[in-house]
Amino acid sequence: MLPKRANSTKRKALDTGDEAAETTKTAKTTKKAKVAEERINTQPTNKVLPVNIVFPDRIPGTLRLATWNICGLAASQKKGFKYYIEAEDPDILVLTETKVNNEPLDLALKARFPHWCWSVSDKKGYSGTAILSKHKPLSVTTTLPGHPDPTLVKGRIVTLEFENSFVVGTYTVNAGADLKVTLDQKKEWNTHFEAYIRDLDKRKPVIWTGDLNVAPTELDLANPKTNWNKTAGYTEAETTAFKNILDPPESSPNANKFVDVWRRLHPTDKQYTYFSYRFNCREKGIGWRLDMFVLSERIADRVKMCEIRSEIYGASDHCPLVMEIEGAL
Repeated sequence: MLPKRANSTKRKALDTGDEAAETTKTAKTTKKAKVAEERINTQPTNKVLPVNIVFPDRIPGTLRLATWNICGLAASQKKGFKYYIEAEDPDILVLTETKVNNEPLDLALKARFPHWCWSVSDKKGYSGTAILSKHKPLSVTTTLPGHPDPTLVKGRIVTLEFENSFVVGTYTVNAGADLKVTLDQKKEWNTHFEAYIRDLDKRKPVIWTGDLNVAPTELDLANPKTNWNKTAGYTEAETTAFKNILDPPESSPNANKFVDVWRRLHPTDKQYTYFSYRFNCREKGIGWRLDMFVLSERIADRVKMCEIRSEIYGASDHCPLVMEIEGAL
């Protein structure tokens, strides 16, 4: 016996419903693909910096400070490093992961920044931190008091003292791929660095900047769930140490607060300063916010601008971060 035919009116209604559902599904898929495509297309894919770079004029009455992990000065110079420096023209430039073995002989850079200090690692082609300044500091130091291993400190910290503040540049220890080994080194660094920055803060306000090698919250990396307590920079030990600097625990009642100024000015944004060269992370928008300006709370309101220069890509796997602050250093 042949099966009964479905009522044509009912079948038509079902077909229309299925068609509508499929249309909605297709529309959603298309929308997701379009959003993904737009996100990818907004990321620069250049391998070197353009010659002509233009930024907005600085806010009147402010000083401009910039920090940039250049992933090797020699390599960055071949990819347009100087074009960014010329366009940004900061009063103070903090460079991290310079990988230099000696203080560079760059006359053009020296002419722009007459006062500078390079902290060079004992290990060739490794780490390296520098602060280049148009303003003469009262003193310069490259040590981390109390740290038991000076070889781990060399190349990772420079402190400039000015009349009204300290500027501290760090290429903070990376906990590394094997957390069981190098995370202990990071914890040791954090312990001594917190004591150091608090001691400075008792004397003068502090501007701490550089590649801090920590993503403070889930907003600061693209894939927080899969990286939590598995990847260097986003472990409980590291995020807690950073949080305790910003907002001291009750056990430290006399300690002052610090402010992550980019996050204060962009409380809900997801924007990153580092994109791994592997797996096309830049094009996919898979990044981390590791480079920061952290200021003593009592001067944080003087900050008038803090932006990630996302368009500066090609000369490093990091983007520069810039800040403008009112008043003298």
